[in-house]
Amino acid sequence: METQPEPTEVLHEGRWLRLVRRGTWESCERTHHGDGLAVQIIAVTPGDEVLFVEQPRAAVGKRTIEMPAGLVGDGDGEDTLESAARRELVEETGWEPGRVEVLAVGCTTPGMSNERIALVRALDLRKVGDGGGVGVESITVHAVPRAQAPAWLLQKQREGFALDLKVWAGLWMIDHEPDGRRRA
Repeated sequence: METQPEPTEVLHEGRWLRLVRRGTWESCERTHHGDGLAVQIIAVTPGDEVLFVEQPRAAVGKRTIEMPAGLVGDGDGEDTLESAARRELVEETGWEPGRVEVLAVGCTTPGMSNERIALVRALDLRKVGDGGGVGVESITVHAVPRAQAPAWLLQKQREGFALDLKVWAGLWMIDHEPDGRRRA
């Protein structure tokens, strides 16, 4: 059951984020064109390697291991979930999907932010470039054999990398449909 929203007080607004208070609750809102929406791309190469990206993240003060991801509305013109996933996968990894499937959309940190993320499966990949990101991004691409991916992730964590917990959902979605059925 929905309740009437409290009036919103803007405490601070930056280029990409806004800090707000509703009643006694403070939270953060993304302010870009995609209304807080992002995509995480689950991609497996024709060689059965899972694509991960490594990059510095100021918010956690260390390098992270993530699946390719990006904001909807971050490119030129209007974005869909599918077009954002295609763009981000090519920019970050150099792999282009022949097709993409939106699997699920949900909140990432509903107690703190309005950010929502779509888990998107990229299929029929072909290598079109080196990846590495655009502008000031400093992305390293890792193509990890699927059978070794969980152990590789745990090793990276032991080495001091911060892991994006959504990588575990992404690994599960490689072999499963959102309803739990095994992929054919």
